[in-house]
Amino acid sequence: MQIGCPTEIKPQEFRVGLTPNAAQEAVAHGHSVTVQAGAGAGAGFDDDAYRAAGARVADTAEEIFASADMIVKVKEPQAAERKMLREGQVLFTYLHLAPDPDQTHDLMASGATCIAYETVTDERGGLPLLAPMSEVAGKLAPQMGAWTLQKANGGRGVLMGGVPGVGPAKVAVIGGGVVGTHAARVAAGMGAEVTVLDRSLPRMRYLDDVFGGLFATRYASAGNTAELVAEADMVIGAVLIPGAAAPKLVTRDRLSTMKPGAAIVDVAIDQGGCFETSKPTTHEDPIYAVDGIMHYCVANMPGAVARTSTIALGNATMPYMLALADKGWRQACADDPHLLNGLNVHAGKLTYYAVGKALGIDVTSPQLVLKS
Repeated sequence: MQIGCPTEIKPQEFRVGLTPNAAQEAVAHGHSVTVQAGAGAGAGFDDDAYRAAGARVADTAEEIFASADMIVKVKEPQAAERKMLREGQVLFTYLHLAPDPDQTHDLMASGATCIAYETVTDERGGLPLLAPMSEVAGKLAPQMGAWTLQKANGGRGVLMGGVPGVGPAKVAVIGGGVVGTHAARVAAGMGAEVTVLDRSLPRMRYLDDVFGGLFATRYASAGNTAELVAEADMVIGAVLIPGAAAPKLVTRDRLSTMKPGAAIVDVAIDQGGCFETSKPTTHEDPIYAVDGIMHYCVANMPGAVARTSTIALGNATMPYMLALADKGWRQACADDPHLLNGLNVHAGKLTYYAVGKALGIDVTSPQLVLKS
């Protein structure tokens, strides 16, 4: 199979879809790999590293899209990239379609087969290709929130860990999954007073058992959420419904109860965000204020630590990428129902229910697609 990896063109996105190690593995499996010149530079991989792995280096994205049977990326294809997709081509990347009707319609129109990292599952019900970036984003969230809290950035001017005689910042983390757990660990490690809100009692018991009171847990009722949001110096949104639009858990009206200059970090912004006032931002211009509350809503947070993120993502995606290349997407998905869960678009049809529900588009069962 011809595997292509273009340079990411989303603003301030420095990750790359294939590491040299992944390229070497694919070549060892008998596949041809082409990487766009400079694609790995932001993550610390030069073109010679790919050549040494047996890959070819192409000058332009157009060459890669024109020749590749499978495109491997990190972020959702931008408008210019979507125009280059073609019928029968496989796209393997993060898509986050639920809040993005334009991308969804463009992918359907392309005729390509689009498999989303974020909806591939595992036998434990986890999301193995989302988890590495969730871990990175979770660990980054308190760091970015602490920066947003600085007075020069419009924040309250509160130090996360306080100092002797001055209390620490109060941090509320909404969601106790992978993102929330890592965010809570890091925020608590910075000395903040942290509370995690979640609706799963087993999950809260797990957090309490494993972390031994490093941070508090509260049931995510409307009343508890409102109370903690009002008290917090920082609120981290970490709620995920696989493949679906994130629920709006904090309304604009609720901002009036928050402390002036408090910080919101919406890690769910890729899925539309879990605050009513959230809108995607970039690393170039990451924060904005609404009613005196500072919002950090960067849609590709892990891109800030591109080398760590690229290697972590590559470790997770490599086995699936090789299965798709070795068997073809149809046989690979037939053999692995968890990989089939990643199928979002095929030959003009939407194949992921949560996206169809969010966008009002008819959905074809992926099992039916396999049989067609």
